[in-house]
Amino acid sequence: MASAYPSTSSAAKPGATNGTTPADVEQQIQNIRNDISQLNQQMADLAAQTKDSAMAQVKTQVRRAQDAASSAISDAQQTGQEAVDAFREVADTFGDAIDDSLKRRPYATLAIVAGIGFLFGAAWKR
Repeated sequence: MASAYPSTSSAAKPGATNGTTPADVEQQIQNIRNDISQLNQQMADLAAQTKDSAMAQVKTQVRRAQDAASSAISDAQQTGQEAVDAFREVADTFGDAIDDSLKRRPYATLAIVAGIGFLFGAAWKR
C-alpha cells in the first residue's frame, strides 16, 4: 500500500536529506493540515447528525408522553363525569323513595329517620 507521505529510513545518516527538499516538507505539512481540517469537518457533521437524531427521538417520546397523558386525563374526566351522573341518579332515586315513603307511611318514615339519627349519634360519640 503506497502512502501519501514518503517513508523515512531508520538507517539514514544524520544530515542526509534522502532526496527530500524543504518544499516537500512544506507540502507534507499542508497535507496533514488539510487532513486534520477534513477530519474536524467530518466530526462536526457526525455530531450534528447524532444530535439531530437524538432530538428527533426525544421529540417523539415527548409527543407519545403527551398523548398518553391527554388520553389518561380524558379517561379520568369521562369516568369522573359518569360517577357524578350515577351519584346524582342515586340521590334522585333516594329522594323520590323518601318522598313516596312520607306520603304512604309518614310515622314509619319518621321512626326510621329517628333510628338512623340515633345510630349516627351513638357512632359519633365513640
